[in-house]
This record gives sequence, structure tokens and C-alpha cells, in this order.
Amino acid sequence: MSDHTVLHVKGRVLVGPEEARDELWVVDGRISYDRPRAEAVTVRGWALPGLVDAHCHVGLDHHGAVDEATSEKQALTDRDAGTLLIRDAGSPSDTRWIDEREDLPKIIRAGRHIARTRRYIRNFAHEIEPDDLVAYVAREARRGDGWVKLVGDWIDRDAGDLTACWPRGEVAAAIAEAHRLGARVTAHCFAEVALRDLVEAGIDCIEHATGLTEDTIPLFAERGVAIVPTLVNIATFPDLAAGGEAKFPQWSAHMRRLYERRYDTVRAAYDAGVPVFVGTDAGGSLAHGLVAAEVVELVKAGIPPVQALSATAWGAREWLGRPVLEEGAPADLVVYDEDPRADVRTLAAPRRVILNGRVIG
Repeated sequence: MSDHTVLHVKGRVLVGPEEARDELWVVDGRISYDRPRAEAVTVRGWALPGLVDAHCHVGLDHHGAVDEATSEKQALTDRDAGTLLIRDAGSPSDTRWIDEREDLPKIIRAGRHIARTRRYIRNFAHEIEPDDLVAYVAREARRGDGWVKLVGDWIDRDAGDLTACWPRGEVAAAIAEAHRLGARVTAHCFAEVALRDLVEAGIDCIEHATGLTEDTIPLFAERGVAIVPTLVNIATFPDLAAGGEAKFPQWSAHMRRLYERRYDTVRAAYDAGVPVFVGTDAGGSLAHGLVAAEVVELVKAGIPPVQALSATAWGAREWLGRPVLEEGAPADLVVYDEDPRADVRTLAAPRRVILNGRVIG
């Protein structure tokens, strides 16, 4: 099929959670609701905007940076699963070359992780001390696509448990500098201890957020701080805890508690009005292409199916400032045989993937 083929997507076009149209056309790679004069190839089914994985790492595996061939394979795996927009939550690799490829997902980058010295996974992050935090946040704000990624907590081997990585004053100054430069800030946080300081310092999002409690959930809701729970990643906590139990029993017990209450934590946050979005944490030790599984996990946690779907579709795109299925928007959409609002498991089997107006899967 040529790049200029006109497509006629017919069936139910889900332009919003409760709004559907009967058809749309794809002309010169963009969406149109006006019938063109040209002949069109028909694609039938239930159409959604291209899915969003709001916590993904292209260019990274558990060893650190990967080569371009591996990065390409990661991006293709996500694309074929229907993920056409990625918020890359930290990578040591330069993946800007992907922007030139019309067959690969669009990426919103947070630059490289910023972590405390020897307090994160080796080869992933800039490892620095608090005095340098503002300068490194400014650097990554300029390099990224409107996001900066901090590591907010990690195991402290002297304490034998998760502790906060940054003093409040330094992190507040760093977040203010990111905002001055037009970037939002997110932070990896497993535990309870860093959350209040980060939110009161003005952070925009927390990744994982397993440490949310009845004391901090209202603060998140009041400030509009989003969470990306990455429940498919939190599922690995029991194995991590088992591996560290002999050396760090306190940390292992803590990780198990966070795991055991994970669904209750996410549901309580959602019920309080905290924005929740879909992210898989693919690319560290997790496989790519898990976006459908994460939506299923959010439903297991008690989020209504349509809202869990919005967390990877309409709502996620609005949060990231990207278009949905509107007139003139890039034609990035996924077509299914059944209504994914009725059963989110449908997301695991896309019938067609259309990216930049081309049927590629």
C-alpha cells in the first residue's frame, strides 16, 4: 500500500469515551470527516486513537543503553501492540533518529534519569549529589520533550530500606527551574517517605506511586498530581523481595507490603480524583508491548473499564498535549474487531494499526 492511499475507516470511530462516529477518512496521512473524491481502501472495525504508554524506555535494557537495532525492535514491538505514542520516562540512549521514521511510534522524551550517587540501577542515570540537581534538571529539560525524570527514592544500603534521595529545598529549586524552562517533572517513587516533599515542591507526576496512603492521596488530588502505576512492573516485587531478603530483610518486607496493597492504593487514588495513566515500565527488565496488560491491571484494581481505556487513549493524549481522532490530526489509530469499552482485553488483539496514515499492521 502506497504512502498516499486514501483510507476509509468504517464501523465505530471512538472519538471519545462516550462519543462514536460511523466513519472517517485518511487523506495524505491525516484524519478527515469529509468524504474525499478519491477512491479509498476500506478498513472496518472499532477505531481508537493510537494507544499511549506513558512510562516506557526505548533505548534501554537492564544493562543500560542499547544499540539502534535493539531500540528499533523495542519500538516496533510497542507499535505492533497498538502503542503509537510513548512518554519515554528516562533513557541513556539518543533515540532522536526515531523521529525521522514514519513507521515507528512518536516519542515524548524525559531525557536521562537523574539519580543520587550509587542510589539507582547502574548505567541508567546521571548520578549526582543535591548541589548539582538544579543544573542537571535544567540540562535534561533542554534536551527532553517537555519532561524531566528524577529518581525520588531507592534502597539505602546503610538504612536497609527505601529512603528519599533528595532534600526538599534542592528538589523544590530543581522543579521550579524545570517549570521555568517549560518542562514538567516526574519521579520514580516506590515508598511513602518522599511523596509529600515532592508534591509540595510542585512535582507534576509520580511513577509507580505504590507508597500512596490515606494521608498523601488527598494532597495528590488537591494539587492535580498524576500517577502512572505501572502495575505490570509492580507484579515483579515479590521476586525482587525474595532476591534481597537475606541481605535487606526490612526492604524485602516493605516491598511485599507495597505489592500486597497495590490494587487498593490505585483504586483509592482514582476514587479521590487523582489522574491515573497507563504505563508499563518496559525497557528496563520488562518486555515491550504490554500496554493492553496494564489496562487489564487497572481494571483489576477497580478502575471502570472506560476510564482505564481513557488512561491509554483520549485522556492520556490530552494529558500529554497530543491530538486524538479530530479533523486534521495525524492519522494514528488502532482498529479492533470488538468494542474495547465492553472488554478491555480486546486491546491485546489489534486488527489494524494505522500510523501516519499508513496501515502497518
